[in-house]
Amino acid sequence: MAKTYVNTVKYLIKLDFEIDGIVDKPDIIGAIFGQSEGLLGDEMDLKELQKNGKLGRIEINHKTAMGRTKGSVTVPSSLDMAETSLLAAGIESVDKVGPCESSFKIIDIDDTRTNKREEIKSRAQELLKKMMNKSSPNAQILSEELREKVRAADIVLYGPSKIPAGPDIDKNKELIIVEGRADVINLLKNQIKNVAGMNGSNISKEIIELCKKKEVTAFVDGDRGGVLNARKLAQLTNVNYIAHAPDGKEVEELERKEILQSLKKRVLASEEINEQAQRKPYERRPYEGRNNYSRDKPYQREGNSPREGNNYSRDKPYSNNRTNYSRDRRPPMGAPRDSRWSDRRPSTRPMGRPREPIEREIIQEPIKVLTKKEEETYKPILEKLKGSMKAKLFDAKNKAIKEIKVKDLVTELGKTKKKPISIVFDGVITKRLLDAAEKTGVKYVIGARKGKIKENKNVKATAL
Repeated sequence: MAKTYVNTVKYLIKLDFEIDGIVDKPDIIGAIFGQSEGLLGDEMDLKELQKNGKLGRIEINHKTAMGRTKGSVTVPSSLDMAETSLLAAGIESVDKVGPCESSFKIIDIDDTRTNKREEIKSRAQELLKKMMNKSSPNAQILSEELREKVRAADIVLYGPSKIPAGPDIDKNKELIIVEGRADVINLLKNQIKNVAGMNGSNISKEIIELCKKKEVTAFVDGDRGGVLNARKLAQLTNVNYIAHAPDGKEVEELERKEILQSLKKRVLASEEINEQAQRKPYERRPYEGRNNYSRDKPYQREGNSPREGNNYSRDKPYSNNRTNYSRDRRPPMGAPRDSRWSDRRPSTRPMGRPREPIEREIIQEPIKVLTKKEEETYKPILEKLKGSMKAKLFDAKNKAIKEIKVKDLVTELGKTKKKPISIVFDGVITKRLLDAAEKTGVKYVIGARKGKIKENKNVKATAL
């Protein structure tokens, strides 16, 4: 075994070889050590150099094909530049491995200290930046930190569940309920202090009790999740009004003007819930007059009719007082028509009057954004990501570039060196994400759900 450590290696000798025959690794090692023994003197003997820790372990990679052996040799050296060159030339002179002719050729002699110098340079730059930041702090950063601390100081942890709330939660008769802590901080920043957070869909008992005593406005994000949270809160306790952030935006990122506009546009909770109830998926309704019909029971006509009292069955031919008719008994071709075949009730519709159109509910099928091939490509990727709250970026050849968390997707999108073409992630497609994707040249955005967003000509966005 060699005694040379990695951090003491100065040079790496790289050689390629070709042997006219099939040999193994021990044969090659034996040829290198055997033919170089005494060639350059005792001081340059390979065994002695390894014992003294001046030469590392010789690595050999080889393959055999068509009766020949090819491969490469790597020799780590801690000798100086001249001695390393001399040693490399000695190994290159090996012309026979076992009974087979061979040829060794030096490809390169790498200076391992070059990479180390680059690492030292980059580390020195990092240290210098830290020193500069400490010595000359930015006034804007300091003021922002002070503001954040003041906002955090205003937050009250209300009740045993320690829900985030504003200082005026008990004083004010009106109460604004938001989804999380970040939303509370944003409203406190804009001087709205009668606010409390319900931690998303985990609505605590304190929130339910507070809502019973006050006039409540539920202020939620402008996506599908916000709608569901508002509906759940309205079912559990008293909610007077519901306000939504603009489509695709969250309450925590709104400015003061947008917050006030959203609160002004609030609607009664009862109207909001009724409107949502009317948007239920299409359900097939039974046709009027066929309530008594069953596949297992024969259909019986109601009211005064020439066929009143007769039962109809799929397995039995129709019969009346005049004649029997079945599908197997039809008039022959060219036979004269008689009363048996012409006994039909006259139409009550006047001649020339058009039939009244039948009102039917039209189901609009969703417009397919992706082709069938694209859907087959991205759907299995999304299935693997479900429940992980992660996103994957792909290039034009659908090779994965990067995997990141969904919460960091917008910020990390512009930092990637290689521009992504498609994004597949376990989350909601929002307007903010589409804008960021369009700026970076992304063409496909595939998510688990799709928020209230407009169609974009440059970016294909859909939920699978």
